[in-house]
Amino acid sequence: MEALELARWQFGITTVYHFLMVPLTISLGLVVAVMQTMWVRTGKAQYLRMTKFWGKLFLINFIMGVATGLVQEFQFGMAWSEYSRFVGDVFGAPLAMESLLAFFVESTFLGLWIFGWDRLPKKLHLATIWSAALASIMSAYFILAANSWMQHPVGVEMVDGRPVLNDIWAVLTNSTLLVAFPHTIFGAFSVAGGFLLGISWYHLWKRRKDGIDMVDDGGKVLVGDVKATGRDAADHHVWLRSLRIGAVVAVVSFAGVAITGDMQAKLMFEQQPMKMAAAEAACHDGTGFSVLSVGNLGSQNCDDIVAVVEVPGMLSFMANGDFNTEVQGVNSLLPEYQEKFGTHLPDNPIYGERAGSKIDYVPVMEVTYWGFRIMITFGAIAAAAAAAALYVTRKGTVPQSKWLMRLAVFGILAPFGANSAGWIFTEMGRQPFVVAPNPDPNGIDNVFMFTAAAISPGVSAGELLTSMIAFTTVYGVLLVVEVKMLFTYVRGGVPSAMPELLADAKHPHDDGDGTDGDGKDKDDVLAFAY
Repeated sequence: MEALELARWQFGITTVYHFLMVPLTISLGLVVAVMQTMWVRTGKAQYLRMTKFWGKLFLINFIMGVATGLVQEFQFGMAWSEYSRFVGDVFGAPLAMESLLAFFVESTFLGLWIFGWDRLPKKLHLATIWSAALASIMSAYFILAANSWMQHPVGVEMVDGRPVLNDIWAVLTNSTLLVAFPHTIFGAFSVAGGFLLGISWYHLWKRRKDGIDMVDDGGKVLVGDVKATGRDAADHHVWLRSLRIGAVVAVVSFAGVAITGDMQAKLMFEQQPMKMAAAEAACHDGTGFSVLSVGNLGSQNCDDIVAVVEVPGMLSFMANGDFNTEVQGVNSLLPEYQEKFGTHLPDNPIYGERAGSKIDYVPVMEVTYWGFRIMITFGAIAAAAAAAALYVTRKGTVPQSKWLMRLAVFGILAPFGANSAGWIFTEMGRQPFVVAPNPDPNGIDNVFMFTAAAISPGVSAGELLTSMIAFTTVYGVLLVVEVKMLFTYVRGGVPSAMPELLADAKHPHDDGDGTDGDGKDKDDVLAFAY
């Protein structure tokens, strides 16, 4: 494998892994803030338990997200120095805003929230988690501003072959950003919804399995109470309320994803028509949407691809809002791209050995075609499961079926898969450009960059392979650590976040119980958190 391909694999592996943490951090932080607000307003124990349990899982994910995110910055300088030079003047502003206005606020107030329990007044302490949660959403906005500029460059002028920022407002109000941001946020909340639903289903099922909760002849729950294990009536309310909150969040989020996704697709047909043609395996001009196509999706002219199942007019609706306007296919777009940007890479030292090689303007169809469908399918499955969960739990508990419980738990992965597939589709579909050209006739000419020109010229394939193996190994270890920690705290239930529940039940007048005097387990590595 050559250096460019290795660099792309390395960036893809590390970025997709990091992006697994991002949606859950963005969404779960705000969900925890709402839970704590309900506790402050009502004083009900169930909301305090919900805040502390879900808050602990949020902290684990946040820490891993920060650790994996740091690698992205190193990669830009190590493997993509030419890209950094090209976009540096533009990215400096939004990334500085992300660091100073968003991440700094997020981390500062999150620290105050962690260490402020029982030290800050309740309402002031509540303000810290709201500040951290909103800052994480603001952080996403600035990051997406930079990414959206790569998809649709605006607000710059070309000076000596490099884009120079001359309108930060244009970058922060980029049409691509204004649809990508809500789409990403709704996608993030679908992750939180599935996360709450799956874990809560498991605990409600476990209460039934252990004989704590029963159902009467009408199927209505009879809530049990076992204070000695921390699984009292309030524990039941924690899981039922969390499950139903998660289900509602998942359903609403999918509706938001569908609406904003339609807006984003229409914009992509305008700004990156080749990406959407490849996503539909639309080789020829037409109006039909391919539900399933077969053939050689790796072929550039894709003449042997056949749509087995097609919805007439749907592709036209996705692109134009009507059912009869033909959409350009790959074979029509390809000569247009070649005429405008050339058939071969320029004979320029920046391309190294790749100079003069043929440019493939068709993204990898296997990735774009199936990535687009995986995104939609997994999202729809998660939403349908959430709606079903609302119906099934209307009488206060879940069925005793072990298989349904396993489906609910594994269902947590569906929105993660949808988010990852969508991200991969968006980024891979932009190829062969790392900065896609702006097709607006009134836009900026010549603001684009081929991926082949973005790689660091002094980095060898061996160095990239070594670093990729090292990063992948470290990320593999981090994955094991995170999953083990999440499993430990999830299986432990509310007492894993509030050991004082067990301490109070077993030793109401004694601190010689393996805790630190405040009901905190000395073996709990996150005991400092509350």
